[in-house]
Formats: sequence, structure tokens, C-alpha cells
Amino acid sequence: MISFKGAHFPTPVIMFTVYFYVRYGVSYRDLEEIMAERGVTVDHATLNRWVVKYSPEVARIAQKRRAKTAESWRMDETYVKVRGEWMYLFRAVDRDGQTLDFMLSDKRDTKTAKKFFANALSNNGIPNRITIDKSRSNAAGITEINKIFKRLMIPVKIDTVRSKYLNKMIKQDHGFIKRVTRTMLGFKSFASAAATLAGIEVAHMIRKCQLGARSCGFRQFAELAG
Repeated sequence: MISFKGAHFPTPVIMFTVYFYVRYGVSYRDLEEIMAERGVTVDHATLNRWVVKYSPEVARIAQKRRAKTAESWRMDETYVKVRGEWMYLFRAVDRDGQTLDFMLSDKRDTKTAKKFFANALSNNGIPNRITIDKSRSNAAGITEINKIFKRLMIPVKIDTVRSKYLNKMIKQDHGFIKRVTRTMLGFKSFASAAATLAGIEVAHMIRKCQLGARSCGFRQFAELAG
């Protein structure tokens, strides 16, 4: 359950604005105007604070509630501009296109890939194989994870598959993230970018029915708040 202690607006109003922003990618000033037309006066700075504060909390709960995923993964990175510079958004989906995990980073190296895979394994279990592109750092990250398994005497080895064709799925899945972020006029800080992207990923999970049968997107999003 998410705590809204100290909030000066009703929880449904807060959740509606957060969902609307991460689902449709409007600017904060446009969202301020939209809410004013609905009789809710709230400035764009407050809207930003709500998204940054509550999106990660919603994502944390969504990870626990989403449907079980397959043991064959697709992993790739896309790019997000933060403070005028390109950052890397690591993402993974399963063979059915269901979202597994995501992580924003300013680096694309073996250490970062290893951290991403470790988090993904913690949240989703151990897959049989992971399909990647020609990235050496991602391949090295999986190798490092397998070395850890070996040191811990865990009788598991994750197979690495390099296939541009099979990875088309996740590259297409990046499309929703890019469409939403394109209209947000850029991110001013790494923290706000990471938080907002977490909310966008949840909205995307809801579109893919990972949190239950298809129904009102806002209702499913709001239910994550408890």
C-alpha cells in the first residue's frame, strides 16, 4: 500500500494525474490546464512531484502483482535524453512480449549490464536463455552472472543467443516508451527520468494485460496504490 500521508489532494486525483501523464505523455503545463478544466487547480510543479514520488512506488507493487512470465527473454537498450544528453534505458521482455524489467543508466558497460541482469533475475527468476544483439557488454554481463552461479555451485547456466531477428520484438516494444517520452519535452534530472519511466513502464504493462484481464487502465493503475 502506498502512503499518501500529508497530501493535500484526494488520492484519486493524485493517481489520475500520475496515470494520465505516464500513459499519454502530455507536458506538465498541458496537464495543469486539463485538470483546471475539470475543476482541479494544481500547478505543474506539484504534478511533477507527484509523478516522481508515486511512479516508483506503483512500479514496485506492479512488479509483484504482474502475471508470471516465460523463461526465454529478449534484452536490449533504447535511448532517453536527460539534461540534453542521451542515457541508456535497459529493458527486457519475455518471448511473449511481456515486460520483465527496466533500468536507466548513464553507462553501457559490463558492470551496468551485470547489475541489470541481477535485478531482472531477482524479480523474475532464472531464464533458460537470453536473446541479445551484438552488444559485447550485455554478453559479458550474462557471462559474469553465470560465473556467480558457478562460484555458488548453482547448477544453472543461462544460454546467450545473439539474434537480430528474434530481438525485433523488444525493439518494437520500445516504441510505446519512445512515443510517450517524445512529448514530455525532455527530463531535467536523472532521478525524475528514472521515476517517470517506471510509471510509463507500468502503464505499458497494463496495456499488455500483465496485471489482469483488460479493463479500465486508470482503474488498474489506481488499484496498485491499495
